[in-house]
Amino acid sequence: MPPTLSSLTPVLVLAAPLLLWAVGLMPTALANARPRLMARMNIAAAWLAFAGALLAAVAHGFGATHSWTLFSLPVPGDVGAFSVGSYVNGVTIIMLMLVSFVGVVVSRYARNYLDGDASQGRFHKWLALTLAAILTLIVSGNLLMFSLAWIATSLCLHQLLLFYRERPAAVLAAHKKFVASRIGDASLLLAIFLIGSTLHTLEFGEIFRRMAALDGPLPPALQWASMLIVLSAGLKSAQFPFHGWLIQVMEAPTPVSALLHAGIVNAGAFLVIRMSPVLSHSGTALGLLALVGLVTLTLASLVMLTQTSIKVSLAWSTTAQMGFMLLECGLGLYSLAMLHLVAHSLYKAHAFLASGSGVDGFRAPAVAYQGKDWQLGHLGFALLGAGLMALGVGAAFGIMPQAQPALLAAGAIVAIALSQLLLQAASLPGSPAFLLRVLGLAAIVSVAYFALHGVFERALHGSVLPLRDAASAFQPALIGLTIAAFLGLLMVQQFFRSTTPSRLREALYVHLYNGLYIDVYITRLLQRVWPGPLQSTQSQGG
Repeated sequence: MPPTLSSLTPVLVLAAPLLLWAVGLMPTALANARPRLMARMNIAAAWLAFAGALLAAVAHGFGATHSWTLFSLPVPGDVGAFSVGSYVNGVTIIMLMLVSFVGVVVSRYARNYLDGDASQGRFHKWLALTLAAILTLIVSGNLLMFSLAWIATSLCLHQLLLFYRERPAAVLAAHKKFVASRIGDASLLLAIFLIGSTLHTLEFGEIFRRMAALDGPLPPALQWASMLIVLSAGLKSAQFPFHGWLIQVMEAPTPVSALLHAGIVNAGAFLVIRMSPVLSHSGTALGLLALVGLVTLTLASLVMLTQTSIKVSLAWSTTAQMGFMLLECGLGLYSLAMLHLVAHSLYKAHAFLASGSGVDGFRAPAVAYQGKDWQLGHLGFALLGAGLMALGVGAAFGIMPQAQPALLAAGAIVAIALSQLLLQAASLPGSPAFLLRVLGLAAIVSVAYFALHGVFERALHGSVLPLRDAASAFQPALIGLTIAAFLGLLMVQQFFRSTTPSRLREALYVHLYNGLYIDVYITRLLQRVWPGPLQSTQSQGG
């Protein structure tokens, strides 16, 4: 890499958010007065940010970590200093390209979606600020700068969630999100104080070097900091039991849903991956993270089966996927979590923006399902075939569980996912050639999964810290629970697909459709502890 090109990396990664900050700082009155100009400026800034991300990827690649500081200001109490600068490694490059690309797509879609709306200019103003805050979060090289961007992301998003202030449901959902975010902010700030007071630095590069050289047990202050980081990540990613707000923010415009589900809600997983050099020392924090993620994905996966609204179903899907990502992080599979984050962001942005076409697809005539109810023999065949396929393909890519035992859980999840495909093929009447085509498709999926895992493993090499012995003490139990949970989900899904009448299935369907009423109790508790503006909104309306 030419030295001149490499030296441009700090400028390129900081230019991406600065362009959007400049657009977002336009006064609201002026933005609403010239909405089309505001939309064009927002789209142009998003494109330039994406171009800067691509150039930064070319300049830096996935090589050594690079830190750059513009200026620094000491913080009292010997906890380090606040600095403005960048921290660029494999994680930064991947996230910068991902978020800037999603920002381009959402901004372009929003121009047509909100064309003619009286507050179109205001929407593009806060969209630019939200994108700028996310990109600042990604490139931050200092924990205090990171926390300010973390808070700014939530506050800017809050304005987008309240775009339709006349809708009581939207106001309540935004309030629930606001409360969860403030608790998460307080947790992150306290964790930063504990890290700074123990390591006496707030620079990512220096923190990670000291954590990599740490020998012996993790200091108690850092243990507590790890737990607080897990709490902050869980609240940002809508984890159980505070997941209800993510389902209810569907009252916001569709571009907001796409940006939230494809970018912002992933910030919890990004926080864990970024702070992996600290969390990898704490078995308690990672174990708790994995358990919360497992419970969330299990509940959300079951509830999603019962939903009839396409956007609500997508929201439950996001909750489940966030749980899955945090489960992967809790098992120490950071490269798989990053792969999952990228794939989910791209898929979910497309799913929300194309939700109208999805509704049209459901309304179109379709051939009725001709398969029979699954049988135990079919299930055994599907699991055995998928398991052997995942085992063989994983071995061909050199993936050995001895180095990372948690890969056993990942391989089992792949096998269970492939068994769904094989089970449907076994239940349908067809020729052997059809079954062979399905087996071929399953093989392609398996190869693609393990190949991408290898790519992301290499891209993140040196950017994350593998689990230490103390942190992996809970892994055997977590691996067993994970495999059991996914097998249970497979059985329940087949139970719901059965055509045989069942009162138990009908009762489960009703309770799952209502999310087991968990969010109802959380909302009642919240209205007592931290009342929202819903009551005043209702009284004004009638």
